Amino acid sequence: MDLAFIPSPSTGVLHLGPVPLRGYAFCIIIGVFVAVWYGNKRWIARGGKAGTVADIAVWAVPFGLVGGRLYHVITDYQLYFSEGENWVDAFKIWEGGLGIWGAIALGAVGAWIGCRRRGIPLPAYADAIAPGIAFAQAIGRWGNWFNQELYGKPTDLPWGLKISAGANREEGIYHPTFLYESLWCIGVALLVIWADRRFKLGHGRAFALYVAAYCTGRAWIEYMRVDEAHHVLGLRLNVWTAIVVFVLAVAYIVISSRLRPGREEVVEPERDKDKAVAGGSTDGDSQDSEDSKVETSGTAATDSEAPGTAGDAEAAEPEDAEPATNGADNGAGAAGKS
Repeated sequence: MDLAFIPSPSTGVLHLGPVPLRGYAFCIIIGVFVAVWYGNKRWIARGGKAGTVADIAVWAVPFGLVGGRLYHVITDYQLYFSEGENWVDAFKIWEGGLGIWGAIALGAVGAWIGCRRRGIPLPAYADAIAPGIAFAQAIGRWGNWFNQELYGKPTDLPWGLKISAGANREEGIYHPTFLYESLWCIGVALLVIWADRRFKLGHGRAFALYVAAYCTGRAWIEYMRVDEAHHVLGLRLNVWTAIVVFVLAVAYIVISSRLRPGREEVVEPERDKDKAVAGGSTDGDSQDSEDSKVETSGTAATDSEAPGTAGDAEAAEPEDAEPATNGADNGAGAAGKS
């Protein structure tokens, strides 16, 4: 008899009137908001503008969702295109089924497009959002809990997950692999944050560290799962994917640190250009002000001298001066000289 276990929700959908609120989609949405919010904080700390992360996420998130779904459908095609299955179900993303490998790969394409439009280096952006992505994965994994999917082998541990009978599943207590991966992703995020502060990671190395650390945990967690999957040389396909991606991430860290050590000094060139333009305008205004002062001073000096000159000329004029016309001419000539 099992005295302790993690219960599963009786349903993954709550209805708010005619509107269905699906736990899986809700977790994905919360994860995206957390990733953008925390990524924005890190981007500003690196010297970028507020709002830039969200602007680029407008490109990255849709691409990532499409990529995640494509990877799942391609690697588990038998669930949608085999005999007796309905291919339309491949579009029902709310029922679960997002492959992180495809989400990151195609999401990176969307991020590259967004970065290119803003003149921002993609590696710097990736470094800023890496911990946020890990936190988003930690939250998103709870969507599998709502759908009662992606659990592990049977267990009698007190934190075992109770699964109810349903389509393609048997009632029992299983390893909560969704929880293992959620906790692992939180650890990965904290690791990247610490390493980034300690070693000043740049040029995409913080993101590569996230990828390598995630793959390490995904390999052993994937090995525990019992859901249907393709096998290659006795290992699940996702285990092999984790191994290959891990090697690539570590190789990138090593090569990048040698070719481009340190961290980017400027992550958003537009910010510096705006400062330069603003500084140029200020200098121009100052110069105009100085010129105006010089011109005004010169005019004032001329005005102050003119009456005195005329007065001197008038005082020097003898009592038996010639007619007024000659005196006027002399005064005008004196004023012209001053």
